[in-house]
Amino acid sequence: MAQDSGTRTLVSPAQLRRGRGRVVYWTLLTVVVVGFTLVFLGPLYWMVTGALKSGQEIAQTPPTLFPQDPQPRNYVDAWHNLDLAKLLFNTFYYAAGALLFQLVLDTAAAYSLSKLRPVLGNAILGMMLATLMIPAMVLIVPQYVTVIDLPVLHVNLLDSPFAIWLPLVANAFNIFLLKRFFDSIPEDLMAAAVVDGAGPLRTLWSIVLPISRPILGVVSIFAVTAVWKDFLWPKLVMPSPETRTVSVGIYAFSAGTPMNVVVAASVIAAIPTVIIFLVFQRNIMSGLTTGSLKG
Repeated sequence: MAQDSGTRTLVSPAQLRRGRGRVVYWTLLTVVVVGFTLVFLGPLYWMVTGALKSGQEIAQTPPTLFPQDPQPRNYVDAWHNLDLAKLLFNTFYYAAGALLFQLVLDTAAAYSLSKLRPVLGNAILGMMLATLMIPAMVLIVPQYVTVIDLPVLHVNLLDSPFAIWLPLVANAFNIFLLKRFFDSIPEDLMAAAVVDGAGPLRTLWSIVLPISRPILGVVSIFAVTAVWKDFLWPKLVMPSPETRTVSVGIYAFSAGTPMNVVVAASVIAAIPTVIIFLVFQRNIMSGLTTGSLKG
């Protein structure tokens, strides 16, 4: 039987049909899959089970694989002692604002660079992408100086949500993702909208955005997780206990709180991001791959 010329694999079907080749192949595949699964799920498993252990058990060496005396009360103590409801609300509020700003401003920038093609648009995009080469830690000091004394307005943004929202708007990676997706939208479709009398804003609202739901979902996930997992920047610009994010709040309370309660708080804080990923994981793959294909 002739082999399909379009099918190419690292291991030929003839070798897979042999007894020894099949055993080696499935053995290696199983080892790799199980190994990577343990690497990625191991810390998560330790965190979930550690939250059920007593203070002595979680500190002992070597650690136990299963809790000897599970204590679900640790989650209740974490929720009340660390005031997680307030911390989660603050983080959700900052994430929602960052999401709104990025969807509006980054989408507008990407649409302008992709479809309106302003003068020096490629140069502007190149300078945006060049900022991705700058380590994030290098930008901490100039960003902090800007936040404590906003140029022109001379406003102090400490303990203000704008201290988190405004730096996240200038996201060159998201703008690049959106632009690449917008580039894949056929020009015939854009020309048809112009013939029907639609202006640039109407075309964006009625044509581009409905088609771009996959990539908008990806940008939304990136925006939310960036706020949820960030620690250093919120710690600098949100010094008040009333405005802390969940990661900063857990760190602040960790000094006088048992380790098992802190771990339980970390589990609770991680649940929203895990749920978001599980719900929108298809959007991540479709959004990242569709923009690379020309329709």
